[in-house]
Amino acid sequence: MNPYIAEIIGTGLLILLGSGVVANVVLPQTKGNNGGWLVITTAWALAVFTGVVVAAPYSGAHLNPAVTVGLALAGKFDWAMAPGYIGAQIFGAAIGAFLSWLMHIDHFKATSDPGEIAAPFGTSPAIRNLKNNFISEVIGTFVLIFVILYITGAEIADENQTPIGLGSIGAIPVAFLVWVIGLSLGGTTGYAINPARDLGPRIIHQILPIKGKGDSDWGYAWVPFFGPIVGAALAAGLYFIVGF
Repeated sequence: MNPYIAEIIGTGLLILLGSGVVANVVLPQTKGNNGGWLVITTAWALAVFTGVVVAAPYSGAHLNPAVTVGLALAGKFDWAMAPGYIGAQIFGAAIGAFLSWLMHIDHFKATSDPGEIAAPFGTSPAIRNLKNNFISEVIGTFVLIFVILYITGAEIADENQTPIGLGSIGAIPVAFLVWVIGLSLGGTTGYAINPARDLGPRIIHQILPIKGKGDSDWGYAWVPFFGPIVGAALAAGLYFIVGF
């Protein structure tokens, strides 16, 4: 499979399942309504697991522009491939959000609350303070990327095989990492820690003709996009400083 296609599919699965659990918990008349934060964080972790399992052998399963940038800054990924990866991740996230909406379309119709309608598409802060919200995304993503950089990488079995990067560490450690970030650091902003996870679905929210959806809050959108990029850069910088 082409690595860019793998990033589209892997990120699409990640967002389909992640957006899906938010819809299941938040939207009215679903069987998972009011399932709570533990359900959401657990499902997001398992969504990451699912995306990594599928994409890992072909792309390394970044599924996140912050991961791509962090690995590239750390010298573990070719910068020339980064724009294609990031574009694929945003496109895949948009597809996943669209499919989640299609799955829950009757439940979107059953709510008139713009906040509930928007929740499966993009993140929003519990307390809106853009400076602190930005710092939250920086810190959460810093933890994600810094730990990823220290997880044991691939081993080359013979001279004809190439290590596949992030995917070689296996999906389970990354899933647990995302889970603990959500449980510990995610309550302030909904822990995007992934620019594609927020931007792709937010674009779909803007496009879809959902009655009573309100605006897509583009005034906040820069926080979950640039915060993770800054966090990734800081993680890569510390990785170089402390040694690798």
